[in-house]
Amino acid sequence: MTANALPAEFLSRLSERLGPRLTTSRAVCEQHGGGGMHLPPLPPQAVAFAETVDEIVHVVRACAAFGVPIIPYGAGTSLECHVGAVRGGVSLDLSGMNRILHVNVDDQDCTVEAGVTRSALNEHLRHCGLFFPVDPGADATLGGMASTRASGTTTLRYGGMRENVLGLTVVTAAGEVLRPARRARKSAAGYDLTRLFVGAEGTLGVIADVTLRLHGAPEATAAAVCAFPSAAAATASVTEAVQLALPLARAEYLDETAIKAVNGAFSTGYPASDTLFLEFHGAPDDVTRHAEAFGAIAREHGGGAFQWALEPEQRAQLWRARHHAGFAALALRPGARPWSTDVCVPISRLAECIVLTKADLASAPFPNTILGHVGDGNFHVILLLDPDNAEECAAAERFNEALVARAIEMDGTCTGEHGIGLGKREALRAELGGAVALMENIKRALDPRGIMNPGKIFLEQRSSVSG
Repeated sequence: MTANALPAEFLSRLSERLGPRLTTSRAVCEQHGGGGMHLPPLPPQAVAFAETVDEIVHVVRACAAFGVPIIPYGAGTSLECHVGAVRGGVSLDLSGMNRILHVNVDDQDCTVEAGVTRSALNEHLRHCGLFFPVDPGADATLGGMASTRASGTTTLRYGGMRENVLGLTVVTAAGEVLRPARRARKSAAGYDLTRLFVGAEGTLGVIADVTLRLHGAPEATAAAVCAFPSAAAATASVTEAVQLALPLARAEYLDETAIKAVNGAFSTGYPASDTLFLEFHGAPDDVTRHAEAFGAIAREHGGGAFQWALEPEQRAQLWRARHHAGFAALALRPGARPWSTDVCVPISRLAECIVLTKADLASAPFPNTILGHVGDGNFHVILLLDPDNAEECAAAERFNEALVARAIEMDGTCTGEHGIGLGKREALRAELGGAVALMENIKRALDPRGIMNPGKIFLEQRSSVSG
């Protein structure tokens, strides 16, 4: 949709407060257009760089007064075009809000501004024996991670953002500042509004800061790689371990193609077969015992001997290889456009879902690979597409639709961690049916002019720039 030009009076109001931190530079706007692996970028008409809550309020109130769409922006790492300006408007860049406000060591929590990244927080926490575990791979901002309800490789042990956000400060579409929860670890006080904003993808308000649950740094950590004869064997091993309450910290699946790509990119020399990347946390004796217990389960399913990564540098290399496996796969088809799917199913159905998916992929006209956070039932198929081949792209669309339908039929979801954004709006309706109408009612109640990140989550929204 082509947006009307931003009113001069509107731009003047923002410029008076932000000065050079408001820009309409084409290059800067294009940098903030987002997009995703399979979605084109959608640049805003202006970018406002906020550094305080008061500046967020000023921008939001100006946007509300003129009916200008506002799109919160953190690090731009989302995969479903959450930061794309569907109907023009202003990208509100929060990367300058990068202060760690409080660390409460005794309570094991902290409050950080929305632009603080995961790695910056953990670097700050090193001196006090605590860490923030949610690890989506990309060094995303914590405000963005809360907004998309992100998770990642450690969700199996520590949960995702849903479990680790204790509170937040949000600026509503009316420019009001709300903090809907205190720091208590539990509360029965009214509606859980914190959870309403966690995962709302910026459609209900702008997250200004977040209060996060922290965890004690484990006394000992060990990581290992274990090869299996099949995807079913690898995933069944993790399912059994979870059912036996074996405390795995991470359990990541890479198929044979992904392992070959990782070996080529990182010279790792792993056996070219379906493989699990594992990590164990705890006291030294507990780590040894838990690793031995999983090793016994793995052997029952045909798993091989562990290749250990015990030193910090070795573990860093192992997890760097895992986190970059999708990008390493690009070497299989230089110039390809990657598309990462994101279904999640109950772990009891995971092995079946992956086996059926691999059968579908056997006749696919494009290279592909599978990666997964198999301890929580979430896996990604990386499709390597020729963007100029219409038939190939159509085949990818059909494959994804079938995969999502299968996940929903198994009582799973179209998105385990990437969010809805632009790419999964129709899938959301297929998954939740009439519940989407209730979400739309909430959206209209909190954002009656439809200015907060319009076009995301829902198929139709009202929003226009008035001139």
